[in-house]
Amino acid sequence: MEQIKVIFSLALVLLTGCAATQPNQTQQWQSQLYTGHALVGMIWDSQADSYIPADEFFARIEGVSYLLLGEKHDNPDHHALQLRSLEHVLQAGNVSAVSFEMMSSEQQPLLQELSLSRQSSLEQINAYLQWDNDGWNWDYYGPLLQSAMQAGTVINAANISNEEMMQVYGAPTPAEIAGVLDDETMVALEKDIDESHCGMLPESQFPAMVRVQQARDYAMADSLVSNAGGQLQVLIAGNYHIRRDLGVPNYLLNRQSSLAESQIVSVAFMEVDGASDDPSDYLQQFGSVKAYDYIWFTPAVSDEDYCASMRQQ
Repeated sequence: MEQIKVIFSLALVLLTGCAATQPNQTQQWQSQLYTGHALVGMIWDSQADSYIPADEFFARIEGVSYLLLGEKHDNPDHHALQLRSLEHVLQAGNVSAVSFEMMSSEQQPLLQELSLSRQSSLEQINAYLQWDNDGWNWDYYGPLLQSAMQAGTVINAANISNEEMMQVYGAPTPAEIAGVLDDETMVALEKDIDESHCGMLPESQFPAMVRVQQARDYAMADSLVSNAGGQLQVLIAGNYHIRRDLGVPNYLLNRQSSLAESQIVSVAFMEVDGASDDPSDYLQQFGSVKAYDYIWFTPAVSDEDYCASMRQQ
């Protein structure tokens, strides 16, 4: 994964302006591709098919039960906006737990003993958590963790471990997961997994990869549900995991029959594409359920064709 040095304090200062109109200074963004795109800096409300200003967006995310903050993992602007959103709800005093895709169940015991009194610096937190620095750029995630710690909020590991992943890969779909997604959704999930592997994955591997994807989404939902009792819980995860049509929201709703869909808010921080300035093109939905409640558009890190690079290897 490409590693990009991020200075979050600068990003937060630069991103404090209203996002109701397109920013007119490219230095606001750490990613520099398509900074002049019409959608950059805009926040799209997919349910109302309209743009909203940043202050309205922040007001809306205060009163929900589950706030799912997505990302493209290597885009520094997504992490700066995540931090801005997280700090807003933390300052409102609403948050009972923050879960991270970037940590697995193996790290949960460490999180239960995590303390600012013993690990006060980002470097100390990194070492204590045995952070996967090769897989997840600490410059992106350290400030998010530190903010949650400073607020005294419970922090959870949301992902399954490699050992658990191998068990899921070779076993039937667990009863608590089977049936959560309907047949049409399962077909779409399988298609997406194929495309995400650039069509290079043997068809015989599709069922196992789908099981792994479902197990991860189930675990992310469970990391929130198992610590219920507060007003708001936050998940930091990739955009695909937070999709309403395919991802974590389905497992949250399945586990809690009394939970209203409106109490789950899915926010995708998404790179613009030079080929489209229509926000509906970015929803990527396959059916009637819109994948995201809100999309906050940013410049892109790169326009490299990942699949073309893979095929050349």
